[in-house]
Amino acid sequence: MNEQESAMIPYFAHEGEMNRAERANKRLWIIIIILIVALVGTNAGWLIYENSFETYYVEQDVRTDSGNSVVSGTGDAICGNTYPSDREDPSQKDERQ
Repeated sequence: MNEQESAMIPYFAHEGEMNRAERANKRLWIIIIILIVALVGTNAGWLIYENSFETYYVEQDVRTDSGNSVVSGTGDAICGNTYPSDREDPSQKDERQ
């Protein structure tokens, strides 16, 4: 007997293994389709969420007497030693006291 004949398996064992592989492949395809649908759904959800905000554009007049303009974290424009009109200069508070 040669090696090829001794390595043969019965047909019903091969058929059972093929059925098992087909079921596993079917489950994998179902999982892939579910994941694609979930990805599209979450992306659409984020787009809807991000588009729910309104965008406002604000123009600011900045005086650049000294040539240096800085916009602070609150959006106030600070130019050199000048302060926006709605806020007081801290050095003036000390002089009043």
